[in-house]
Amino acid sequence: MADSTQTLIAPPLAAKKPHSFSHHGTSVSDDYAWLRDPGYPQVTDREVLAHLEAENRWFEARMAPHQDRIEALFKEMRGRIKEADTSVPQKDGDWLYWIEFEEGAQYKKWWRRPVAGGPDELMLDEVALAEGQEYFRLGAVSVSPSGRYLAYSTDLNGSERYTIRFRQLIGPGGIADEVPGAAGKWGDSEVEGTIGNIVWSAAEDAVLYSLSDENWRHRTIRLHRIGSDSAEDVTIYHDPDEAFSCGVALGAQEKWIILHAGDHETSEVRLIPAHDPLAEPLLVRPRQKGVEYDVDIRGTEPGREVVYIHTNDTHENFRLATAPLTDPGAWTTLIAGSNDFYLTGFDLFRDFYVIEGRRAGLDQIEVRYYDDPARVEPIVFPEASYSAGLSGNPEWHTEKLRLSYESMVSPATVYDYDVAARSLDTLKVQVIPSGYDATLYATERLEITARDGTAIPVSLVYRRDRRGPGPLHLYAYGAYGIAVDPGFSTTRLSLVDRGFAYAIAHIRGGDDLGRAWYKAGKLERRTNTFNDFVDVAKGLIERGYTAAGRISISGGSAGGELMGAVANSDPGLWGAVVAHVPFVDVLCTMLDESLPLTPGEWPEWGNPIEDKAAFDLIRSYSPYDQVKAQAYPPLMVTAGLNDPRVTYWEPAKWVARLRELKTDGNELIFKTNMGAGHGGKSGRFESLKEAAEEFAFILWQLGVEG
Repeated sequence: MADSTQTLIAPPLAAKKPHSFSHHGTSVSDDYAWLRDPGYPQVTDREVLAHLEAENRWFEARMAPHQDRIEALFKEMRGRIKEADTSVPQKDGDWLYWIEFEEGAQYKKWWRRPVAGGPDELMLDEVALAEGQEYFRLGAVSVSPSGRYLAYSTDLNGSERYTIRFRQLIGPGGIADEVPGAAGKWGDSEVEGTIGNIVWSAAEDAVLYSLSDENWRHRTIRLHRIGSDSAEDVTIYHDPDEAFSCGVALGAQEKWIILHAGDHETSEVRLIPAHDPLAEPLLVRPRQKGVEYDVDIRGTEPGREVVYIHTNDTHENFRLATAPLTDPGAWTTLIAGSNDFYLTGFDLFRDFYVIEGRRAGLDQIEVRYYDDPARVEPIVFPEASYSAGLSGNPEWHTEKLRLSYESMVSPATVYDYDVAARSLDTLKVQVIPSGYDATLYATERLEITARDGTAIPVSLVYRRDRRGPGPLHLYAYGAYGIAVDPGFSTTRLSLVDRGFAYAIAHIRGGDDLGRAWYKAGKLERRTNTFNDFVDVAKGLIERGYTAAGRISISGGSAGGELMGAVANSDPGLWGAVVAHVPFVDVLCTMLDESLPLTPGEWPEWGNPIEDKAAFDLIRSYSPYDQVKAQAYPPLMVTAGLNDPRVTYWEPAKWVARLRELKTDGNELIFKTNMGAGHGGKSGRFESLKEAAEEFAFILWQLGVEG
């Protein structure tokens, strides 16, 4: 790294350029607004880039003395990964499909072979596709109904704007990119600016996909004829609401294409026959504010098809209803909503259907029967706390269900569940080459009372030989109704084996304990999320697991907002804070309806443009707006230059204001991935390098040796 010594003496200080705006009679100063490149999503402003690069140099300089530890942590983490690894093959029609990592490879290869026997076929080689690319991420992969064709999408810069390409699978001998199509060669047929699933028509002559517009909003479903120019693609559906996003999926029987539109609280579904994708979409039920639903269809005999509807219209924990396809809006309850059981989803199969949900925060899977509604067969797992779910069950007619399972002490396990025998068959257990002895570790599930009297679940893992109030890492997300499962992590072991307890706080804002749990941490009750996190930390101190200043914390995106909020409110609790792509400039972002996600985010955070109460509340907790002159804990912050979800200037502005106002001498380092987006660098080992940097920072700040 070429640089002068002078530039590394002190961290870069961003220029203050007076700027302010007013809403609802309140004036807000924003002296670092200039860090937003006016040409975004293109970032070319020399002053902006120079500042980000200076921050990166400071990051590298401060972490340079710790490179040996970073490298040791990386090797340790990599040593727990079985590099030459393959998934359990899954039957779909006439083929068995699986993915495979080769020794040392950052990316996967996608394989298949005929069920009837024959050679393996390489369908897709991510290693070859990623060669020479600074960033590579595979999006959707979709094989056509007959297994003859393949569509896939890729993102080469982290912007989450994917390009779809097509291949004809030609049996023994591999793959061919250039096969004559309707308008030339398949290799010339591609579609740019897409996101989400790719769904084939039954005739295999077209695919449906979601299109991202210039503001990265996906309100349009289009049809692309294979071999044609994408400029000729046909719009199947366009949603008039700026806040809605659209997606496309294929029903379980592959007879119907399902078009879904919605925001964070309202949805609407349309159906199209897969054999006639240009048919007028059939609306299931018109949107109603606050009502969410998703559907699938059973039956092929015209006039007797049944729509299954998973909806929260009568109970916030959702019910399962049915309706005739001839009158899809006439919903009749099949499984009623329940305060005790949170129904998260369902899957239809020929002879039975499966529902998934949570009871007391723990995953539940139940097999049910069309001809006997009272017959309920729960799948029983061996541990008291775990994460489990259906995993890749593509066939309509099946006698076994593929399941995934793990816990905080049990590595990832793949099961086949024999429905008739009601038995689990272990197909694969995650291998940890460097060794792992589960008996060395203990896991607990606690409840800690928050300041308003609510019991907050906490999942913990630690070594059984851990003594006293030692270091503890606390993680949470707490937004969008996304639960954090008590699953297994090989990376986490690098802290746990150094004496850390690792805790997951199942705070309000996620839906860990049902939909009411989610609602209790959004909109006007958003601060419950932050209070829960702080109160869990204090509860863990009171119970002797750790001490103030011995707690490291981390979160990303909306979880990064959480990091910023608790760093402002309770800085003395934390020994180190890591905020990945943090959503910290909440007020400015929610006031800017030109940004990609803002209109769709108002149901989550509130609309401060129209609602003064929302404006005042968001301003009261927005981490950037609440930075003040006080001592802050050590902070490590990351961003992605191409991130369309949390724009790079949010963490950049936050760090600039922290540097200006904080009164301590603690570390504050900030790294922007200049060629990546929301998920950081691509490739399975690059992500480990970033985890090694994070853990090295935490160990450094908490003074933990080893």
